[in-house]
Amino acid sequence: MTQDKGQALIVDDEINLREGLAELVGGEGLRVIQASDGEQALTLLRDGSEPDVIFLDVRMPRVDGLEVLRVIEQEKLTSAPIVVISAFSDSSKMIEAMRLGAYDYITKPLDLDEVVTILHRAVEQRRLTQAIRAKRIEIKPQEAAQSNFEILGTSRLMREIFKQIGRLSATDATVLIGGESGTGKELVANAIHNHSARSPQPFVAVNCGALPENLIEAELFGYERGAFTGAERQKKGRFELADTGTLFLDEVAELTPGAQVKLLRALQERRFERVGGTETVSVDVRVIAASNQDLKQAVNEKRFREDLYYRLGVIEIRLPPLRARPGDVPLLADYFLERNASRHGITVKALSDEAVRALLSYDFPGNVRELENMIERAVVSAGPAVEVLTSRHLFDDLAQSLNQDGEMNRSFLALPFKEAIASLERELIRRALEASGGNRAEAARRLGINRRLLYSKLEEHGFPSVKVSDEQT
Repeated sequence: MTQDKGQALIVDDEINLREGLAELVGGEGLRVIQASDGEQALTLLRDGSEPDVIFLDVRMPRVDGLEVLRVIEQEKLTSAPIVVISAFSDSSKMIEAMRLGAYDYITKPLDLDEVVTILHRAVEQRRLTQAIRAKRIEIKPQEAAQSNFEILGTSRLMREIFKQIGRLSATDATVLIGGESGTGKELVANAIHNHSARSPQPFVAVNCGALPENLIEAELFGYERGAFTGAERQKKGRFELADTGTLFLDEVAELTPGAQVKLLRALQERRFERVGGTETVSVDVRVIAASNQDLKQAVNEKRFREDLYYRLGVIEIRLPPLRARPGDVPLLADYFLERNASRHGITVKALSDEAVRALLSYDFPGNVRELENMIERAVVSAGPAVEVLTSRHLFDDLAQSLNQDGEMNRSFLALPFKEAIASLERELIRRALEASGGNRAEAARRLGINRRLLYSKLEEHGFPSVKVSDEQT
């Protein structure tokens, strides 16, 4: 290559390795400067050398590679990606080097193909970082970072949701929120409460699907001492705890028939008895319920009481899936970047244009929750040395985690993006079912999705109709 791709600094006390690496890097279009030890490297950086990538040996006399990393961090001598060179036996030093901000590492004896691959990635990362800085792009905390009740979105669909929230906040009506798992149903419930006259009072959330079947009524309505084994004292239920405020019932379709009857009475009469008690307890509670299931279908299938459905669904809000509002993806991604960088004490990063395009082409079956998890995983796994996240940081780690013999990764690379993601999704589901012994409920828990979404994906990906266990659901 003859095109100047920048400058590389190679720091190693072994002259043969240093010269050989310099020849390889120079052949890839970079100008090369060399240092025989850490002290000389620090002198070059302090004197104004501005490399685009640094290859740094760990074991050197006088000032070793780890100390060089510490000084660079303390004195802010360069933001160039630093690739550490070490022997296989130096695993503890490699861990420490990555903790100190190294971009990547290579081991001796050097694999030339690996060196070239890492070199190009590091140079591209440097280019992206400089481009972001040149444009003075600064990711600032969104106002939502100040509140757990903020919902982000500028799309037409979300603007309509905001209007509904505003209207409902001015009333005391019971609300039913529908939508796929991960669309933000609790955020909407919280926003309704937060903007209502009840906002100074408690907001109590309960996931009905997470409660043991034999304890649902006790959790919702409380119990008296001696009501059952282990009930050593009286305990107030969620309804009492939410008195004068708002009670949010998530996954309400998971309530047992007995709990549904008692909930219906509590909604109609605003009073109930604790489990094992005879005293009537009166409460003033606004109820907001949510479900990712189609409650009308559940009514038709006799799994949910029709009268309770109409009592809960005085007003219904249906949240759109993330794939229906792709224009909100960059906004949400930037917010999650800022929040997770702050949470993990990592320098604020930015997404490359290519990464944004990759996000926009993905359909997010897990919706906003999946996007948040994807961004957090990328922020943490990329480490402090990477300032610009690419699609490789967002998607490749997931593909690599499934790879056993390399065949799967090669097949992904041969597919168009959407087909590759679908193939990966199918493999994830297959392995979750395998690990859970065919138990679909357990597989859904392992995947972090709800059972209904899993059933939909099983049908979508053409899994064979086999008998699988739904025990412990």
